[in-house]
Amino acid sequence: MVRKGFRNLYTVLIFLFLYAPIIVLIIYSFNESKSRGAFTGFTLKWYQDLFSNRAVISALTNTMIIAVVTTIVATILGTLAAIGIHYSRKGPFKQMALNLNYLPILNPDVVIAVSLIALYRFMGLDFGLSTVLLSHITFCTPYVVLAVLPKLKQMNANLAEAAMDLGAKPMYALRKVIVPEIMPGIVTGALLAFTLSVDDFAISFFTTGHGVQNLSILIFSMARRGINPVINALSTFMLIGFFILLLIINRIGKSEEEEERDL
Repeated sequence: MVRKGFRNLYTVLIFLFLYAPIIVLIIYSFNESKSRGAFTGFTLKWYQDLFSNRAVISALTNTMIIAVVTTIVATILGTLAAIGIHYSRKGPFKQMALNLNYLPILNPDVVIAVSLIALYRFMGLDFGLSTVLLSHITFCTPYVVLAVLPKLKQMNANLAEAAMDLGAKPMYALRKVIVPEIMPGIVTGALLAFTLSVDDFAISFFTTGHGVQNLSILIFSMARRGINPVINALSTFMLIGFFILLLIINRIGKSEEEEERDL
């Protein structure tokens, strides 16, 4: 009984340690003062100012555009790459492909950013929204591969072959057999890509152009002269939005499990 109580207390302390900064941020989004050192009174003015702040809305728009496009492209590329790696024959090529996929994940963001700058200079590309988008896709795709590969290993290896033996063409077997089986991994990879894209600073900062900034770059520029409490309000909205998205995904996953049990 004592051991169980200790485990529960330990779990509560861990979650408190993880979520205390977020709780403080939410509380101070209702702070009347701009100071982050004292709570002087309750107000909603920062939420009102949020929708009239053009710089924040523009940065948020850029962030969402980059994140959504990155998620779609990186998920498609990562899923196809994972399927290709999984079904390739065991040997030097397969191991090399896996090692090359690990490199962008293990490398510091600064190294990737500087490498991408050199590549874009060599290609003669103008820095802007397009270079940030290409950089985010490059950065997020390996994470999708790592999320999808375990589901491919768990899948029955004979399912696709059985479908093709029954007359299904390879693309039809891919769409109707393989993809549904690995969908949880694809969803996980997409969520990882979206979160990493929204969160990234170093790669965005180094590969952006004049007049193009996302939220991470805007917050970094604000940090020099003091972060506007409007950012606290925006962060609260984003936290609630991600939480609702997570609940929806969990609900869909539970519904699919219940349907499988009924079958």
